[in-house]
Amino acid sequence: MMDPGTSTSAPAAAAAAPAPAAPSAADSPASPAVSQWAFAVSQRYQHLLDRSVPHAQRRWVATLAVACVYLVRVYFVEGFYIVTYALGIYMLNLLIGFLSPQVDPELQELAGGGGGGGGSLPTRGSDEFRPFVRRLPEFKCWLQITWAFVIAFVVTFFSVFDVPVFWPVLLFYWVMLFTLTMRRQIMLMIKYKYVPFTFGKRRYGKRASSTDSASLPRD
Repeated sequence: MMDPGTSTSAPAAAAAAPAPAAPSAADSPASPAVSQWAFAVSQRYQHLLDRSVPHAQRRWVATLAVACVYLVRVYFVEGFYIVTYALGIYMLNLLIGFLSPQVDPELQELAGGGGGGGGSLPTRGSDEFRPFVRRLPEFKCWLQITWAFVIAFVVTFFSVFDVPVFWPVLLFYWVMLFTLTMRRQIMLMIKYKYVPFTFGKRRYGKRASSTDSASLPRD
């Protein structure tokens, strides 16, 4: 004869058993294909960036063309001045990073004491040539500027970003901000005697070696 205790425990055990988990979206067969496609696109994009590194002049010409397309777009639309103003502020920040050394000379002077902060920066004296290490490298500056123009161009197709403003006021604000910022940057360059460009500096290399080889006695 069947025990009543066991007959009632069987349905309870079946009810307590966990239900099989539903297949998630991550386990779908389309997920690996999407991830592989995204990886291939990112790898191709990085490969193109690596190939464009030595072609600085061509890169900046292409960016200038993108900027011209954006300006023509804004001119014909006659709007999106607030987007252009934000783009100008972003460009100014990139320019300051491009012209600034990697280590802030003011902070280095405070940390080291005295005026030793500017000694590690390249000058126009008779010292040995030392390259200028920028806070924002040239390639990253170019890439961020290019993407900024591309994003701003895409934004001009959405009317929600077309805020009505009086554009001469924005232009005046930007000119004033640019003047004050560049004035401070030039004062720092004069104070700490560094130049953010390599032309005009004394170099040592092939010329010195060729002079030494010419002074050697010949057999």
